Amino acid sequence: MVTWMENGICAPVGFQAAGIHCGIRRNRSKKDLALIYSSVMCTAASTYTLNKVKGAPIAVTKRHLQDGHAQAIICNSGNANTCNANGEEIANRMCELCAQELNLNAEDIIVASTGVIGEPLSITPFEKHMQELVSALDVKGGSDACEGIMTTDTFKKQFAVTFTLQGRVCHIGGMAKGSGMIHPNMATMLAFLTTDVAISAELLDAVVHEVVADTFNMVSVDGDTSTNDMLSILANGLAKNPEICERNEDYEAFKQALMEICVEISRNIAKDGEGATKLLTCRVASAKDTKTAKAIAKSVVTSSLFKAAMFGRDANWGRILCAIGYAEGDFDIHKVDVTLASKAGRMLVCKDGAGCGFDEEEALCILSESEIDILIDMKQGSAQATAWGCDLTYDYVKINGDYRT
Repeated sequence: MVTWMENGICAPVGFQAAGIHCGIRRNRSKKDLALIYSSVMCTAASTYTLNKVKGAPIAVTKRHLQDGHAQAIICNSGNANTCNANGEEIANRMCELCAQELNLNAEDIIVASTGVIGEPLSITPFEKHMQELVSALDVKGGSDACEGIMTTDTFKKQFAVTFTLQGRVCHIGGMAKGSGMIHPNMATMLAFLTTDVAISAELLDAVVHEVVADTFNMVSVDGDTSTNDMLSILANGLAKNPEICERNEDYEAFKQALMEICVEISRNIAKDGEGATKLLTCRVASAKDTKTAKAIAKSVVTSSLFKAAMFGRDANWGRILCAIGYAEGDFDIHKVDVTLASKAGRMLVCKDGAGCGFDEEEALCILSESEIDILIDMKQGSAQATAWGCDLTYDYVKINGDYRT
């Protein structure tokens, strides 16, 4: 059983975090550098964006995680360190500076950056403020660290859960940034997770990829797959549970807890989409297979026409059916039912692939809520999938029209 708790990334035993302003961002009131640190070495795993253009920190982190271990994560916001000739040199130097202050090896640090692409990144802010960052480490520093990785986010995304494994109390903490340039392909945002569970590096990597496939890879804000972002997890074993070295009951319990926190983070990334006013959750049921169910769910939440209709509170179910129709998979569109739902009620708008008539005023009421569910019954099997997205608004264009300036 999973119980939600406070303290985010620092909820697991042995973790501290910090966030400061080091001068990368012009606005001095906004933190732009974050650090997560474990008191002991951790098993570690990451997933990465599939964009062919990748930020320099990804290349460095991949090398550092070849042995499946790390002890700290450093991340800056305001500059993506992407498409820079000296990008890897800067990312390596960030790790070296941090390692000197923490008395670690640079290879035991995960590095990440987020922000504007193609802007030179100076090492000077890191040289001047690394000691300040490390000195700020605290068991209550999760909120500052979360702020340090934000870009156009409008609120902090930080969560924690507790559960037991063979009588030992365990924890998972998580934080993320993500508002724009979000589209399924992992990672399309930054997410950092910590846990005090003891688990082998091989199985940690496996469970992370399994969970990501059903959570972060099912999120889309604008259809743009990011160049930089990733999900990284540190597991320090301080819960003292018997180490998970095989796919047993403990593995499944840990996976379930990780799934719950990743679902919540994913929902909040979609909810905080740039300019968004509505969280859209598309649930596909009774599909022939999981691959088809996922393709349909993602097709709906990525449809610009449908997203615009949700902003306008227009129950234009034809756009949903259109998005289903161009999804990959073998299915009969003439068996599909579509229902729109929110806390204001639910309404069947399409039955067996055709309109069934509905009250427009009632539909307007349902679509006026901030969270809308799109329920698709394929009636052709037992597979299901869920995807999260948001509406497309005028403010999305305003935000991205002058993002760099």
